Amino acid sequence: MSDPLPLPGPALALLELDSIARGYVVADAVVKRAPVTLAMAEAVTPGKYLLLFSGGVAEVQESFQEGLEVAGRTLLDKLLLPMAADGLVAGLQGRFPGTFGESVGIVETHTVAAALLCADTALKRAEVVLERLQLARGIGGKGVFVLAGELHMVEAALEGAAAAVEPHLLLTTEIIQRPSPELRGRVL
Repeated sequence: MSDPLPLPGPALALLELDSIARGYVVADAVVKRAPVTLAMAEAVTPGKYLLLFSGGVAEVQESFQEGLEVAGRTLLDKLLLPMAADGLVAGLQGRFPGTFGESVGIVETHTVAAALLCADTALKRAEVVLERLQLARGIGGKGVFVLAGELHMVEAALEGAAAAVEPHLLLTTEIIQRPSPELRGRVL
């Protein structure tokens, strides 16, 4: 992610639509329903519209329900996290620790909502850190993230991530034990 996202509340919600025009309408309805902060409201390849917002738990839940109703059949995927993991919020804001452990785990999903749910679950399940998060831009609307930590922790995190979403939303999980310095410097 390039620009830090404003995420002032403990709750996060994401609506992923297959209509850009309807996305504008949903964004308007969400912010009119309750006081929430739009962290992302934009069209992304391949013609999807992403709407990420945050705020207090009750407000986000209320706006989320409104967004679901207005989105209707254009809704591709959705996510409501009343208490997002701290590491996920930091990653969405572009803050990564840069302290790779002995192993890294990579998760790739078909939707942004699935990636965020997998990352949140992984971070809550095991002692790992989020080292990279790429959502939609430049990757055909997919989500990819990288976790780091001790091998057994990365394995547990990936297991949790994979179990958090429907199988058709998860493209793959991969583990690299002791990644080379070249890989860490250039790719990760």
